Amino acid sequence: MEELIAKRYIKAMKIGSDITSMENTTFVFSALAESFKNDKFVQIIESPDVSNDQKSEILLAAVKAANSQEIDNLIKLLVEHKRISIIPAIAEAMRKDVANTTKIYDGVVYSDSDLDNKVIEDLSSGLSKKFDSNISLKFVKDDFNGIKVDVEDLGIEINFSKSRINSQIIEHIVKAI
Repeated sequence: MEELIAKRYIKAMKIGSDITSMENTTFVFSALAESFKNDKFVQIIESPDVSNDQKSEILLAAVKAANSQEIDNLIKLLVEHKRISIIPAIAEAMRKDVANTTKIYDGVVYSDSDLDNKVIEDLSSGLSKKFDSNISLKFVKDDFNGIKVDVEDLGIEINFSKSRINSQIIEHIVKAI
């Protein structure tokens, strides 16, 4: 539900905005969304004892460095409609929207064994060509027995499991006999 509401706010913000201003707004909202990971901050923002004006002041002070009237107006609108809690959803939806617009995506490579940077770069360039985008991958050591590539914003998940490959080789040999 929050995601749908967030998309409506983003759609309104995109009208009359260029990609640079949307990237800047995304950066500001991502930083603001990080504040929602702090329990004390959430407790203050969700407290009925804190007035809407005080909540607005807190949030506007947090984004003051951006010096953007559009961001200030959006914050005031969110406070007025009691939708402060969707700021993290707005930040995530903005990040996805900017990624889709610029065709620049981040992904993760999971494996239980260490991979050479050259392999990760080759995977990145191959996927970039395949999807006509700029995909950058980072490596995360995981207990996955094989290699798994995940680019969430594009909906791509590719995995090569050692056990599955072994079973397919055995199955192929059995069929050949």
